[in-house]
Amino acid sequence: MPLLARTVATPLSIEVRRGAVADLGTLLADRRISSGGDVAVVVGPGQGEKIVELCRPSLGSADVFTVAGGTVDSANELGDQLRRRSYDAVVGIGGGKTIDTAKYAATRYGIPMVTVATSLANDGIASPVASLTHEGGKGSYGVHIPIAVLVDLDFVENGPDRQTQAGIGDAVSNLSACADWELAHEVRGEPIDGLAVTLARTGAEALVNHPGKITDDGFLTTLAEALILGGISMSICGSSRPASGGDHEISHAIDRLFPGTASHGEQVGLGALFCTFLRGDLERFGQLARCLHRHGLSTRPADLGLTDDQFVEAVAFAPHTRPDRYTILEHLALSADDLRTRLGDYVDALREHLG
Repeated sequence: MPLLARTVATPLSIEVRRGAVADLGTLLADRRISSGGDVAVVVGPGQGEKIVELCRPSLGSADVFTVAGGTVDSANELGDQLRRRSYDAVVGIGGGKTIDTAKYAATRYGIPMVTVATSLANDGIASPVASLTHEGGKGSYGVHIPIAVLVDLDFVENGPDRQTQAGIGDAVSNLSACADWELAHEVRGEPIDGLAVTLARTGAEALVNHPGKITDDGFLTTLAEALILGGISMSICGSSRPASGGDHEISHAIDRLFPGTASHGEQVGLGALFCTFLRGDLERFGQLARCLHRHGLSTRPADLGLTDDQFVEAVAFAPHTRPDRYTILEHLALSADDLRTRLGDYVDALREHLG
């Protein structure tokens, strides 16, 4: 993860509601975003064309670009197209790949970025990070935070449940990430940003304690707000610390050792639960376990398709993915044999809390 630009800036507008895509023109009429209506709209293939048709009446003469998304090459190609004329803003409409591609391209040429999210799979909708594939590997690149964020619940509701479940895992993992940051502050004197911790933890707490289902507007709104607050918290402190701890290290290790296992959100959700158990916070462990289980996310390695030995291998390797980051994994420095024993205790604890 690159060092992010520290800024206290937050989006000018945050809206989470139905019909956001169709009413995009109302937002773009805000002269703080576009003084003359010269905007570039970036969409992904397939569903992107449907989205453009839906919001075309509100876009006027905006230029529309379709991107395959997800790679540095596609983001650079988009950037080359954007520099051919002067735009007030770039509007990225779609899921994570499209939005990250637009964020990277807009940042490259210093153009303000507006996010219109149609899925809630991760905190990239408002974060100062673009996750893109380059030369066969996935990397994280520092970008400008969006100046406005819209989330259209119509598209979120009609999208795959697994995308929303992944977003839940990503959002609640902030609780573990913040606990790791506080541990690093206590043990190593690492500076900590209280505002960043508060924002990341507040959104995650609201989500964990929300009684709704992924089909409820109230729950989806809380999820969107948690992901947005996580993104803003990273922008405020200038690093991914409030949203990435041992949980993300475990996910990175799974990606490295067993690529294609599951989505990022599913993996960090399980990683957060295991790290919370290692931390000895059994009350929080039970709370997270019930939340993940209630929404159909993985709580055991087998749920991800991993054997116990594979999971132990991933956890043992996890600290190597972020050697600069101090988490509960580095603090305990458990051997493979110790991890295997703790995993057995973890499964026993799950039975007590989930039955």
